[in-house]
Amino acid sequence: MNTNILITSAGKRVALVRAFKESLQRHFPQARVYTTDMCPEMAPAAYVSDGCTAVPRVTAPEYPDILARICAEKRIGLVIPTIDTELAVLAAEKERFEARGTHLCVSSPEFIRLCRDKRLTGAFFESKGIRIPAPVDKNKPRFPLFAKPYDGSLSADLHHIRCAEELTPDILANPRLIFMEYIDRSIYKEYTVDIYYGRDHNLKMAVPRERIEIRAGEINKGRTVKALEPYIRQHLGHIDGCRGCICVQLFHEPVTADTVAIEINPRFGGGYPLSYAAGADYPELLIREYLLDQNPDYSGNWTDNLKMLRFDDAVFV
Repeated sequence: MNTNILITSAGKRVALVRAFKESLQRHFPQARVYTTDMCPEMAPAAYVSDGCTAVPRVTAPEYPDILARICAEKRIGLVIPTIDTELAVLAAEKERFEARGTHLCVSSPEFIRLCRDKRLTGAFFESKGIRIPAPVDKNKPRFPLFAKPYDGSLSADLHHIRCAEELTPDILANPRLIFMEYIDRSIYKEYTVDIYYGRDHNLKMAVPRERIEIRAGEINKGRTVKALEPYIRQHLGHIDGCRGCICVQLFHEPVTADTVAIEINPRFGGGYPLSYAAGADYPELLIREYLLDQNPDYSGNWTDNLKMLRFDDAVFV
């Protein structure tokens, strides 16, 4: 049986690599955690892993074949993709890899498509009884409003528009932008929820974490919050086609308990190390499901109000 793990597009994900190494060693002491990256010599996580292989861009036509060859050579039992552009590519290859003894930690193509298109994401949330920001007619706007690409990521091309003068012709003419109610961050708190779904597409664990401070689109200071866990269990207990770790972004107003969801990333989020430190060992769950063929039950055994304060560190080569 293949028991090694491969984390793709490793980049700066040092904490994620370390988490998988710690969990894997408990079950398979001889197993290894490998990585891939376009430029291994410039990827800090490459030096923390047990070996990193250079690969082309994930959208290159030859990428799936190259990844399959690496998995065969390294005896990979589980692949963990980490960037949005890779998810649809690997979802289409799931059966081919599994036939060779390699599990891809990726949701169904339909669910990934839903997450990538914010219009579909909004319809999904509403089908689950979760409020989304109210749509705004850009030709009859109410201010303030918010505009973002329906297919965007990495917090790019976002617009907080306060008045008519800020609603420029370029913004109005951009066909990729969707316009909506602005959620005031001075009133609402922003959360990302790290959620794990099993192979049965059922919720196994959910850790809401408040985004206290953001840097370059990623949480820099945050804390875990138990109070929102029952809401997630009530509304998102099962998602067809969803597997592994995803992160849901939402806003919550503590006085009225109004909760507004905005997007889903069907992969490990950049702030997952906080959930891991709180006891949400998703690498352990993945190993139990995909390498040990177990079916874990739901668990709420994680630490409430654990605070994370990030700082810069370095790898010297």
